[in-house]
Amino acid sequence: MNVDDVKAAAGRIRAEVGKAITGQADTVDLMLTALFAGGHILLEGPPGTAKTMIARCFAQALGVTYGRIQFTPDLMPGDIVGSNIYNFQTGQFTLTHGPIFCDLLLADEINRTPPKTQAALLEAMQENAVTFDGTTHSLGSNFMVVATQNPIEHQGVYPLPEAQLDRFLFKHKVSYPSADEERAIIVHHGGAATRKIEDFAIEAQLDGDALQAALATVSSVTLVDEVVDYIARLVRATRASAELEVGASPRAGVMLARAARARAALDGRSYVIPDDVKALALPTLRHRVVLSPAAQIDGREVEQIVTGLVDGTEAPR
Repeated sequence: MNVDDVKAAAGRIRAEVGKAITGQADTVDLMLTALFAGGHILLEGPPGTAKTMIARCFAQALGVTYGRIQFTPDLMPGDIVGSNIYNFQTGQFTLTHGPIFCDLLLADEINRTPPKTQAALLEAMQENAVTFDGTTHSLGSNFMVVATQNPIEHQGVYPLPEAQLDRFLFKHKVSYPSADEERAIIVHHGGAATRKIEDFAIEAQLDGDALQAALATVSSVTLVDEVVDYIARLVRATRASAELEVGASPRAGVMLARAARARAALDGRSYVIPDDVKALALPTLRHRVVLSPAAQIDGREVEQIVTGLVDGTEAPR
């Protein structure tokens, strides 16, 4: 598989998702970038903006195993990863896998559960494995988390710990559709009967082997030293900003480089250009930095500051 094949596969996936989803092209593009970069994505937006539907359609178009966890305040870590349950008939413990054992996991409303339960995902997102009762169980190399959350201002939500936020490659804010898109959504889905995802006949465009081949192709995309230096300077600029109390971690630079490679491959290029880094800097960094108290008092937003740092950091020519 080469970069043209990756670009063609991404186009087919977009088309399949488009059978059920109107608009949200930027969301699907970031999900594809996260997929081919081997990362996870956090979707934030108000209820009713098709966050869950996009994830379900995306999994169906990929042709991978899909699992969903609806996060609630009373959810326990064992409900996610599974446990060993004693069987009284056999007198032995039986391993019961949780819903995390899949290729694409939808963590729905992830910020509605306490940090103890959220932490059950940390090892899975970093190591593609989970450990319970002293035994480590692999989740496979294709494991990906698509998490959704309501804005933190909504009632009954818990902020995600910084350590968990850092595991997400992207944080994307899902916005309301445009006027034309909203009218098309009403026409498309506003019939007398509720349409199920099966009604849209979404066909799988990849399998596990093809996805592994695509990931290998993305990892071979050329990243020259000048672009590496640009990524490093951009990440370090977040730590030097007086408006940010906490800057981006070294993991941010590594993941931004992976994402830039994936974006280049999705565009049919075998090399990364500075525009790849610029386009992905905001969704990669917005959740990894913390505003300073002064910036919070002034009503500054993280997006403004990160965008300013990107504009103020000289890119290679």
